[in-house]
Amino acid sequence: MTENTQEPQYNTPIEDDLQQNGAAGSLDDRISELESQLAEAQAAVLYVKADGENIRRRAMDDIEKARKFALEKFSNELLAVKDSLDAALLIEATDVQSYKDGVQITANQLTSVFDKFNIAEINPLGEKFDPNKHQAISMLENSGEPNTVTSVLQKGYTLNDRVLRPALVMVAK
Repeated sequence: MTENTQEPQYNTPIEDDLQQNGAAGSLDDRISELESQLAEAQAAVLYVKADGENIRRRAMDDIEKARKFALEKFSNELLAVKDSLDAALLIEATDVQSYKDGVQITANQLTSVFDKFNIAEINPLGEKFDPNKHQAISMLENSGEPNTVTSVLQKGYTLNDRVLRPALVMVAK
């Protein structure tokens, strides 16, 4: 008895294809099939890349528009205050009280705009000095408690609890 000691053969898909369909014709078919798959894959990659670029460009445009028009609502509200000031300048009456009343109405309009956009006034008279909200101009000898604001030279303002401008103050020694 003779034993048959042949090892199993493992062929690649291309070799299997060659054995089944003949060498020359099927190799060209397989190459063209792979080339078309490659072309499809390249087109898909280009599509994804272009789509990503379009998304990035649109996002940059949106950011630019947001930056450009961020103050639009605030500006529209300030226009009413400007109109009041212009109207005050057109008044022919020389009565000081009418000017004072007009200025008071305009100040109220401005305060309303500030409230609407979370701009708060810092008026720290009598409070402890806070270097995060106040800027000391000088220190005065005073009978009051040390490090207390004795006078406010210029009010400060915050926007959403962030200091826009610190209050200029004088502090007791």
